[in-house]
Amino acid sequence: MTRSILYVLALCILVGCNNDATNTTPPVATGTPPARDTKPVPKFDRDSAYAYVEQQVNFGPRVVNTDAHRQTRDWLIEQLERFGAQVTKQDFEARAFDGTNLSATNIIARYAPELEDRILLAAHWDTRPFADSELEDDPNAIVNGADDGASGVGVLLEIARQLGLNTPDIGVDIVLLDAEDYGEANASNPNSYGLGAQYYAKNVPSPKPRFGILLDMVGARDATFLVEGYSEKYGKDIVRKVWRLADQMGYGNYYVNERGSGITDDHYFINTIAGIPTIDIINLKKDGQGSFAPHWHTGDDNMDVIDKRTLRAAGQVVLATVFREAAGTL
Repeated sequence: MTRSILYVLALCILVGCNNDATNTTPPVATGTPPARDTKPVPKFDRDSAYAYVEQQVNFGPRVVNTDAHRQTRDWLIEQLERFGAQVTKQDFEARAFDGTNLSATNIIARYAPELEDRILLAAHWDTRPFADSELEDDPNAIVNGADDGASGVGVLLEIARQLGLNTPDIGVDIVLLDAEDYGEANASNPNSYGLGAQYYAKNVPSPKPRFGILLDMVGARDATFLVEGYSEKYGKDIVRKVWRLADQMGYGNYYVNERGSGITDDHYFINTIAGIPTIDIINLKKDGQGSFAPHWHTGDDNMDVIDKRTLRAAGQVVLATVFREAAGTL
């Protein structure tokens, strides 16, 4: 690609090429040079992210110990390697709440592995083995996990593709966590969830990331990313930066600066075990209770609920966060 094309692309990103949402990054303040070389924020391709979500769903429910789970694992590793990441598997055995032995795998994709200063981006790639939402009438319904699992992974795959083309001056660890959703119903045993995150938090590769962002349920139409409770507790400064940047980029209707409930999600264990300040970008309803979307843990969690605009709102802001943090201008 010629320099002139790169310049036009960078200019397009800065002024906003799409007409359904502003995806620009705020300008660097004049008279205050960035701490590092500034590289333009790449444009997040929402169609590409959507295709990655769809491919995961096409494998079927990614329940641990199933063929669909193994096929998805191999495909994810193949994609990340194709995008230029240094990929390692973190295989582990875990005992589920019901006594099932889970053979699971965290997938760790590192960009610029030689750099000490690193950011963690994470999502879980497994799906719920049963439909247990009180809104689901059919207990045998198939949970395809288009939003709950695949959306965050799809966004991170597109970010990985962009990082392979436009590496910022900071290390990035993309971690796809397994066995998040094989927990006891009704959250009666919160520690039965996030088994992959618990393993990762006890075995974080060196150098340890400085902070992290978790993406969970970031693909549904009209999603609202409230400020999740544990994110505020452990990563208040990160929340402030990301939500402010999102508002400046025109995504304030998604990143709503209102407090939601604390969710025992993967980031909880990364915060409390690994000590990495990590926030959760997650779709929470604005009803004062921080409850989830109606398709959560039901047979309705399929591609019909996925909206490309929401995927872009999540992905473009996270991409901008990485590149602005690399430049010292976040």
